[in-house]
Amino acid sequence: MKRFIFAAIAGFTALSMASPAAAQGGCTRAQLDEVAQSWVNALEKGSMFEMTLGEWVDYRENLKLGTLSAILDKPRHVDHAMKLLDTTSCQVFIETVMTDPEHPYVMATQITRSGFAGGVGVISNIVTDEGDWLFSAANTLKFAKGEKWDVIPEGQRNTRAELLAAANAYLDLFMDKTVQVPWGTPCARLEGGAYTGKGAPTDSCNVGVPSGVKMAERAYVVDETLGAVDVFLKMGDNARADSHLFRVENGKIRYVHTVTNCGTQVNCGFPPFDPNKPLGPSQSGN
Repeated sequence: MKRFIFAAIAGFTALSMASPAAAQGGCTRAQLDEVAQSWVNALEKGSMFEMTLGEWVDYRENLKLGTLSAILDKPRHVDHAMKLLDTTSCQVFIETVMTDPEHPYVMATQITRSGFAGGVGVISNIVTDEGDWLFSAANTLKFAKGEKWDVIPEGQRNTRAELLAAANAYLDLFMDKTVQVPWGTPCARLEGGAYTGKGAPTDSCNVGVPSGVKMAERAYVVDETLGAVDVFLKMGDNARADSHLFRVENGKIRYVHTVTNCGTQVNCGFPPFDPNKPLGPSQSGN
């Protein structure tokens, strides 16, 4: 079921009005973890008042102005939550999976912590459900829970610049096949509910990457402690709302997660998703 919500929540602040908070930086991981957990709590309680809202709050759903109360209209059990904490930009990213058979969801959410009040300033939420790219909340939960996203020892962490370079190389490959991507081996890619990994040491993410696809207007959340970076972007000629989440170990891409909202096109115009068929060129658009 597609949901298109364009009304702004109370207040008409544009994204640019909240951006100075992010520019200040200097947030602690504890402060950011509180913001990230408050989003999970808000989903589970069905109430925005689980969050400390800043003086200005801007909510965007699938990269368009939306109303926060529409997604927080009822309690939803969160089966899985992956949190990235960016202490440089004062942002968090949360990947949430909700398998409630009445209405399953997978969401990718970037939130800016307000530097003035210490609360939530900007929420950008990519929402996927039935009909979106390779959607299967049950499969997403199964494969995501089988991965290892633990803290990387301090002496083995890649720098922020290295993490961004790895993510951008992957995304640049969609338009330029000469780009050298730091593929890891093994590497597993989770697109919607489809997975490239088979648990083999030779697993690769370099399968079914299309050509001629713009990956524009990228927005980043970087967590050096987890070796992770999430990128929100507009994908392809249809400017689809898309999140690409990367785990990088020793400079090499280990995991990739994609969450893509298809708008009015079921499965973004590709054939229906067959969860029993390996992910490859025929089922891959990311």
